Amino acid sequence: MTDGGIHPAARVGFDTAAEAYERGRPDYPVDAVGWLAGELGIRPGARVLDLAAGTGKLTRMLVPTGAALVAVEPVGGMRRTFRAVLPGVPVLGGRAEAIPLADGSVDAAVVAQAFHWFDAPAAIRELHRVLRPSGGVGLVWNVRDEAASRFWAALTELLAPYRGDAPAGRAHVWRPAFDESDLFTALEVRSFPFEQRLSRDQVLDRVLSTSFIAALDEGDQANVSKGVLHLLDADSETSGRDPVVLPYRTDVYCCERSEHRSP
Repeated sequence: MTDGGIHPAARVGFDTAAEAYERGRPDYPVDAVGWLAGELGIRPGARVLDLAAGTGKLTRMLVPTGAALVAVEPVGGMRRTFRAVLPGVPVLGGRAEAIPLADGSVDAAVVAQAFHWFDAPAAIRELHRVLRPSGGVGLVWNVRDEAASRFWAALTELLAPYRGDAPAGRAHVWRPAFDESDLFTALEVRSFPFEQRLSRDQVLDRVLSTSFIAALDEGDQANVSKGVLHLLDADSETSGRDPVVLPYRTDVYCCERSEHRSP
């Protein structure tokens, strides 16, 4: 987020690319979601917020827990796709810095692929506000495993000139805000290996749903698409293969709400 609002890359890119996001973005490892649910007490009787829920990639994996789920998503295109995919889960418009829920109204909150977009100190205060005592927060990122994939490493180089000031979760710029806050306990982290199987068209959806790429004009997007197809054909691990198998590392961070406040 910038200046308390939605970053332009997220506002434009995610609005126009919501359907590509749904087609191309990965889900999450079952064991990672299981660990998250166990740590946060996501089970029948719990009310759980999925903040910046996108198209509901994580939300749908929490439905079987039996918890009462509510989603908050700032981008209209994402909300429309979310409602089509998960009509039984309420989704509200709202930002992490101004969550449209009452004080102490949820038992747990999760944020997948999104916390790096937030004004971290403001979002931490809002999460503390809406959580009940001893409630917990879980942050999740699927991180491209570039050490295990030449394609991923080459793709990062291809996309770098277009990134601008769009934030990246792997940069961990959000982490100091948690480390310096007394509103939550120290973050505990677990990492899980994960693979995504994609058709070539889905690989294009995966790349074109990247916020700052989705915000480009049609000509630049066409150039990116050509570059992606060239990388697929040039790499022996992906050339001629359909589906393509791409590796990730899924990082899950959990912490608990604290009652302590600095004077």
